[in-house]
Amino acid sequence: MTHTARRIGRSLALVLPVVLVLSGTLAVARVPWSTSGPESQVLTAASSEKVNVRAKSRAPQDILRDKLLLELQEKEPGVALTHLQREVERRPSLAAHCKSIARSLGRAAVKQYGPTRAQSFSRPVCDTSFASGVAQQTG
Repeated sequence: MTHTARRIGRSLALVLPVVLVLSGTLAVARVPWSTSGPESQVLTAASSEKVNVRAKSRAPQDILRDKLLLELQEKEPGVALTHLQREVERRPSLAAHCKSIARSLGRAAVKQYGPTRAQSFSRPVCDTSFASGVAQQTG
């Protein structure tokens, strides 16, 4: 169990910085640097055309899932669950994906906090999907 947790931790330690760098690159890839009109100069990364096409084709639920998983890492699962509930209330079209997002958060919480502590964050957001994700990761 300890070896598996360390291996997962090491994997996250390697992957998370790459994700953060790529998301930062996407954020500044198309920044208007002058206000001279529609032909204003734009900073673009070398591979921004390829990245931007892929980023535009991502579904809203995937973007929300990634945002909440990052939030879970930085803060705690309770904060991510609250934001999930608010987003579903704000954008009802996300309700169909709420359970799968909550399960993903539950699995990620187990990886970060262990099964007992992860379960303590459980609440009735999207039924019991967070708890289901915790149980799936534990079993």
